[in-house]
Amino acid sequence: MGSLKLLVVEDDMPSLELMEEVFTSLQAEVRPVNNSETAAALVGKEKFDGIFLDLEMPRVHGFDLTNRIRESSWNKSTPIIVVSGRNDREAMQRSFSVGASYFLQKPVDRQKLSRLLRTVRGGMLQSRRRCVRVPLHTELMCSVETRTIRGTSWNISQTGMQVEVSNLKPGSVVQLSFRLPPSRENIDANGVVIWVGENRQGIQFKKMSTRNQDLISDFITQESE
Repeated sequence: MGSLKLLVVEDDMPSLELMEEVFTSLQAEVRPVNNSETAAALVGKEKFDGIFLDLEMPRVHGFDLTNRIRESSWNKSTPIIVVSGRNDREAMQRSFSVGASYFLQKPVDRQKLSRLLRTVRGGMLQSRRRCVRVPLHTELMCSVETRTIRGTSWNISQTGMQVEVSNLKPGSVVQLSFRLPPSRENIDANGVVIWVGENRQGIQFKKMSTRNQDLISDFITQESE
């Protein structure tokens, strides 16, 4: 799966340099950013495995940045670790309420940072696996209300797939039926159309059997190795 790709957002340069050094020593690819506006732009166009951010940032506050991350298409499910000098319960509770996954109180040191990354690494890798997308070119049947439309799939992840089906609209609830190679076992899933392009559409899975989830997971693992 390769090394973790981490975004670290911190306006205190000694803390930023320390986190970059420690995480890099643990074989992570680190993007250090000392400007929260720059970070807000990055999360809208790049996928990260984990995001470490300080709360007390100028321009875009940490709570606002966390909201933007959770609203982004790239990082809405990325684990967020708040690293803050605030130790009050209100700050911790609000961090979790806006979407933070972990809360680490400053001051930080090498041991604390190393222990934290080892603790959250498993969750980050699991989140990455859910987002891995592999090519899948197969016919599918798409049922929308009373209509059933034949279409084609282009790629698939554990959370959804990209398809080419005519006359789909954002927000439409759909039922999909398709087959995965090499078993050719039929997959049935309920989903919702989350975006529509000129020729393709994005569908997010909402409901399917555990058996079908496992088949998709196995297929993605085989195709991404």
